[in-house]
This record gives sequence, structure tokens and C-alpha cells, in this order.
Amino acid sequence: MAINQRNKCRLCRRAGEKLFLKGDRCLSPKCAMLKRNYPPGIHGSKGVKNLTEYGKQLNQKQKIKRMYGLTEKQFRKHLWEAVKQKGVAGDNLIIKLETRLDNVVFRMGIASSRAAARNLVNHSHIKVNGKNLNIASAYLKIGDKIIVKESKLKKNYFVNRKALLQKNLETPGWLLFDPKEMKGEIVSMPNRKDINISIDIQEVVEFYSR
Repeated sequence: MAINQRNKCRLCRRAGEKLFLKGDRCLSPKCAMLKRNYPPGIHGSKGVKNLTEYGKQLNQKQKIKRMYGLTEKQFRKHLWEAVKQKGVAGDNLIIKLETRLDNVVFRMGIASSRAAARNLVNHSHIKVNGKNLNIASAYLKIGDKIIVKESKLKKNYFVNRKALLQKNLETPGWLLFDPKEMKGEIVSMPNRKDINISIDIQEVVEFYSR
């Protein structure tokens, strides 16, 4: 995940839907998509122009890249690895993006956003299969167990997060998570339905096939 200094709410407005880049704020009445549900810029409120096929594919690519917080170089790497694998390239790409360690930490609810999840991983707050792992882009597999370090659980962030998750926990079907222990496990591979925004992944693959 790359550091993006741009206004995150503007990126959601440009995409036309929530990309959940600002964590809990995206679920609150303060979300910019509720106040200004149109593209940013002086002409944004006049509506979106009809896009060419190239423009549509570019929009899909930018949307998913920003959602996962990746640079162009990182995204291309994931895509080429997906293309080389057996099976449908689009499905392989989804699996690679979703099973990144930072995304799994986010999906479990340990972090409120992918950017926050990356910080937790980079600062060695997370263990995988009992060992420290501070590489946010590491791919996980079925059976891998993720847990917050016991020495970190007393920090205010995790105390507050645990209380929130015990009241409202929404975990994708391919993950198991225990909010009391702040630990979880990957029980299956994710698929296209597990992405909570509308993305035509095939258009993304076709964009790079030009």
C-alpha cells in the first residue's frame, strides 16, 4: 500500500462510490459521498460525461488501485502474477489483492481502513501463525492464523476496537474472527462477490492487455 497524500474523499467522489479510505468516517454522516455525491472540481456537479471504452477501463483500474492503496508498479506486479497463474486472470487478481496481509487485517476489522492496517503491520502489532510478520504485501493462504500481539492488546486503540467489534462485527465468509481474542483465520479463498464495491475486474485486465 502506498502513501497517498491526496484528499481521500475526493478519490471516492471521483470513483462515484465509497472506497472506504477513511475508515469509520466513511460509515458516518460526515462522509463526503453523502454531502456531495458528484465528482470533484468546478464542473463536477454538472454530471459525468459519456466515457469512451478506454475511459471506462481506466476508471475501473483507478478505482481498484486506489481502493487497495497501491502504486501503479505494485498493481502491475499483482496483475502479471495473476495472469501467469492457471485459471481466470480476474479471479486470480482478486485473490491476490484480498489475501494481502494488510487487507486481511482490515477485513477482519482489526483496523478501520487499509491504510491503518498497513501501519499496524509495519509497526509489528500483528503475528501470523505465531510469528512476527511486518510485510504488508505478504500473501496469506488458507489455514493462516492472524492475531494481535498480546503485549499490544492493552493499548487504547485495541481496547476501543475490541469493544466496537463485539457490538458490530461484519466479517466476510472466507474469514473467521474472534473479537474477544482479536484473532482470526483464513478458511477459504475470496472471490469477486467479497468486494464491497462494484468493479468490473475483466475491464481492468483488458486495460493492461492493450
